[in-house]
Amino acid sequence: MAALGIGAFVLALFVSVVLHEAGHFVTARYFGMKASRFFVGFGPTLWSKRRGETEYGIKAIPAGGFVKIEGMTSLEEIDPADEPRAFYKAAAHARLVVMSAGSFVHFVIAIVLIYGVLVALGTTQTSETMIGRTSCVATAGTSTNACAGPGPAAAAGLLTGDRVVSFDGHPISTWDAFTQLVRDHGPGPAELVVSRDGELLTLRPDLVEVLRDRRTGGQGTDPVGALGVSPGQETRHYGPLGAVPETFKVIGSGFTGMYETFTERIDDISRIFGDDRDESGFISVVGAARLGGEVATADEDWSDRIGGFLILVAAINLAIGIFNLLPLLPLDGGHIAVLGFEQARHGLRRLRGYRGPVQPVDFAKLLPATYATVVVLVGFSLIILSADIVNPIRINQ
Repeated sequence: MAALGIGAFVLALFVSVVLHEAGHFVTARYFGMKASRFFVGFGPTLWSKRRGETEYGIKAIPAGGFVKIEGMTSLEEIDPADEPRAFYKAAAHARLVVMSAGSFVHFVIAIVLIYGVLVALGTTQTSETMIGRTSCVATAGTSTNACAGPGPAAAAGLLTGDRVVSFDGHPISTWDAFTQLVRDHGPGPAELVVSRDGELLTLRPDLVEVLRDRRTGGQGTDPVGALGVSPGQETRHYGPLGAVPETFKVIGSGFTGMYETFTERIDDISRIFGDDRDESGFISVVGAARLGGEVATADEDWSDRIGGFLILVAAINLAIGIFNLLPLLPLDGGHIAVLGFEQARHGLRRLRGYRGPVQPVDFAKLLPATYATVVVLVGFSLIILSADIVNPIRINQ
C-alpha cells in the first residue's frame, strides 16, 4: 500500500511538472513565440512526432518535461527566419507572462486541490474546544517525564470528547484562551463547565503547579497552573462559498511557511542528519514521496487519507511554484528579475532623455552567477536528498 501511495505521489508530481511546462508552451504560442519542442521526460527519445512547427515527444526518464522556446536569450543561436519570433524579441509584458506561467500553474493546482478537499472532504484540524486526551502532570521541581496518577483533569472526571464551555466563569471559544486561563489560574480548585452528550456538566479540577512560560505555555520558569489535557482532532466541512477564504488562508500560510523556512530555519540544515531533524524544514522530492506513501497508509478513515494526500500534493505544488520564483538564474524568477532590471534601467534612461529601444541585459555577464547558483542548488539538493534517504522524516511513528 505504501508503494501505491508513493507511486501515486510521483505520478501527481510528474503531471504537475508537465502542466508547468504546458503553461510556458501555451502562453508562448499565444504571444507568437516559436516553441519548437515539447517533450515529456528527459534522456533518450522514445517517441516523437512533429505537428506544425513543434515536435512533441516522450523521453525515457519520467522526471518532468521541457519546452524549447526559440531565443530565450540573445546568446542563443537561432535560425534567422525565427528571430522575429524569438523570446527575447517579445514585448516585456509577454515575456513576463510566459516566465510566470509555470509557477502560476502550480498555484492553480494548489488552489483547486485545497478548495476541492475543503468542499468535498473537509479537513481534520485541532479542535478549539474538544478534549482529545487527559494525562498526568509533572509538577514543579520534578523531571518532565516523572509524573504518575490520573492528573487533575482525569481525576475531576473530564473525558475525551468533552467540549469546554467555560473556565472559572470565562466563556471558552479557543484552545489558546483556555490554556492561558489555566496557566494564569495557578494551582488550586477551579470550576470547569463542559458539554457532554448534549448536557452541561460542572467539574471542579484541582490544578497543580508547573514551571512553564506563562505567555506561550512552552518551556520556561514561570510557576503556572496545569490541568493535564490536550486538544482533540475533528473534521470541519466547508460550503462552496465558505471554502474560498479558507483556501486562500491556507495558501497564505504556505507562503509564510516558505519564508520562515528560508529565513529562520536555514540553520536547521545542520540537524537534518540528527535525531532532532525539524519535521517542518527542508525536504526533497524523495522525502515528499515517502510522506505521500505514509499518508496513504495512515491508520485513518479513507476520506482523511485521501484528503491528506491531496493536501500534501497541493503543498508541494505551492512550494515548487514559490521556489521557482526566487530571483536566481536559471530559475524563472531569475529571468523575471533580469526583465525587471532591464525595464527599470530603461525607465531611468528615458527620464534622462533617451528615446531609443530597450537595451537588453548582457546575459554573458550573468553566466558565472548562473553557474554558481546551479552548483549551490544541486549541492543543496543532494544534501537534502541524502538526509531523506538515511534519516527520513516520518509521520507514522
